[in-house]
Amino acid sequence: MQKNNENTVNATITGVGMYVPEKVLDNKYFEKIVDTNDEWIMARTGIKERRILENGATSDLATGALKDLLESTKTNPEDIDLIIVSTVTPDMFFPSTAALVASNVGATNAWGFDLSAACSGFLFGLQTGASFIESGRYKKVIVIGADKMSSIVDYTDRNTCILFGDAGAAVLLESTDDKNIGIKDSILHIDGIGKDYLNMKGGGSLNPTTHQTIDDNLHIIYQDGKAVFKYAVKGMADVSVEIMEKNDLKSEDVSWLVPHQANLRIIDATAERMGINKSQVTINIDKYGNTTAATIPLCLVEYYRDGKIKKGDNIILSAFGAGFTWGSIFLTWGMD
Repeated sequence: MQKNNENTVNATITGVGMYVPEKVLDNKYFEKIVDTNDEWIMARTGIKERRILENGATSDLATGALKDLLESTKTNPEDIDLIIVSTVTPDMFFPSTAALVASNVGATNAWGFDLSAACSGFLFGLQTGASFIESGRYKKVIVIGADKMSSIVDYTDRNTCILFGDAGAAVLLESTDDKNIGIKDSILHIDGIGKDYLNMKGGGSLNPTTHQTIDDNLHIIYQDGKAVFKYAVKGMADVSVEIMEKNDLKSEDVSWLVPHQANLRIIDATAERMGINKSQVTINIDKYGNTTAATIPLCLVEYYRDGKIKKGDNIILSAFGAGFTWGSIFLTWGMD
């Protein structure tokens, strides 16, 4: 929770990239496989469609996003110092997805790791990456949020299968001497209270994969939707207001709220608590659903490339995820 303004340099986002699969599953698709309908899904979540990666893994989503970033910024992959991949759907337990991504793009001088914080993963990764930049030892840090949620969704469960999609998005962090831009503050939390409400119990050391764990359906997402919704509404709203108050920001000082795209009602409640209107909120849940660690950077990429996010904009990032994990980051956009 320490402010970054005591550091010699700020970490700032100097490049972005994204990748979404081609295959689209709209709400009509789910009407055919589970007891639901488009009106019900839209009213409760705000989701119209989501993207699904048919052939491939999370590393392919992350690699696609990073290649897009490298191409758009003309960055040499050999100049990358560190790659952080925030994900809950790694290709495998080891080697890390970060290692696979580094190999795929030719980042031969980088080191890296995977970070697991569910839907708050990008925020945790961004603050971690910023700290490496602020240390002065690293010049180019890549932070990627990527998840192939379709790989752990039960498509017979109407409560969860409608929510999730697959995507990857990435940012490049570099240092700046300009104290007016960059990542200025963060408030991040994890408490373990949510372990029974949102989880995947199978596959780890607690429940190693067996015929029994497969028969018991332990390798897919379990979510107590009502409990998670209650905690998420309060957690995201509280931490977003807290970071505003901590940095003496009024609603008119905030150019954009970039919230985790889990549920439109949670997003609306957060914006209302912050005193900002819908025109100040980035939304793409209707197109992609909940892509977990990818939602926030996906919004950043799209809104920046559409010319909506501009240099000097004060931005609040906010998320809530399994664990529970939750948090907020305050940054001032530095890219032209």
